[in-house]
Amino acid sequence: MTPPNATTQAMFTETAIVRRKLRYEAVAKWVFCGMATAMIVPLLLIVAHLFWEARGSLSVGFLLDAPTRGMRDGGIWPAFVGTIYLVFISLAVSAPIGVLAAVYLNEYAKDNWLNRLINLAVINLAGVPSIVHALFGLGAFVYAAKFGYSIISASLTLAIMTLPVIIASTREALASVPQSFREACWNVGATRWQTIRAVVLPNSISGILTGVILQVSRAAGETAPIMFTGAVFFKAVQSGDLFPYHLNEQCMALSMHLYTISTQVPGVKESIPFATAVVLLGSVLLVNATAIALRVFMRSRKKW
Repeated sequence: MTPPNATTQAMFTETAIVRRKLRYEAVAKWVFCGMATAMIVPLLLIVAHLFWEARGSLSVGFLLDAPTRGMRDGGIWPAFVGTIYLVFISLAVSAPIGVLAAVYLNEYAKDNWLNRLINLAVINLAGVPSIVHALFGLGAFVYAAKFGYSIISASLTLAIMTLPVIIASTREALASVPQSFREACWNVGATRWQTIRAVVLPNSISGILTGVILQVSRAAGETAPIMFTGAVFFKAVQSGDLFPYHLNEQCMALSMHLYTISTQVPGVKESIPFATAVVLLGSVLLVNATAIALRVFMRSRKKW
């Protein structure tokens, strides 16, 4: 084999322009790495600080016991169960409505001024402050619908608040399914609904779950909507009781309980607010992790 000549070697030698581009690329990579680190490190420090401060109260008994001594001691079971009620009832209302609304807007609605107005309204509603949703829930569900201050009123308020997020994320997931999939189904005689049910929805389920994850996170952490519509300062509940509330009753919730013991109750054991925050954070992360695992499983079954 003959050695490459000088001309061939010169063709593969780095020039000043190439070296400058490589330097710029390295700088950009480290800048982006620094930005990601600047977001992740403070979060990890906050979580570590919460666990460190909560170490004196975190236990199974803290989760399963009811508050004692005027909420200065004891556990958080009534608030934990109340949060589960509120999140999953709101999810049961908002998820089907949100998905069906997104299917209509993406698959059936024509491109006219009315549907463009509806799309704009959905986008704008996603940015409405939670206190506005709280006042709407107070007027619509507590007074107009006569549900009173109850779990139903609070859950419906949370459902209305999180509905735009589910609609927007579901529309994005539906739009990500290639149009050729729909056309192939139509060409073999399938109706529009058969195509949506058998092809579009199964291939977009992972994206739909993204909206559900966001809904769970936001619903569990909101205070204003439930404070105005159904959450209560304190409610006597037996430790470990899985069904302590009726739907027409008020309930305790972790977000409001955390606010209450941090600002309204003097003499609270110092580690209890931090332990409550850890349980709230852990509950959200557990639900999110389950949804993410399901999303990854669904995504792995895609054929494209």
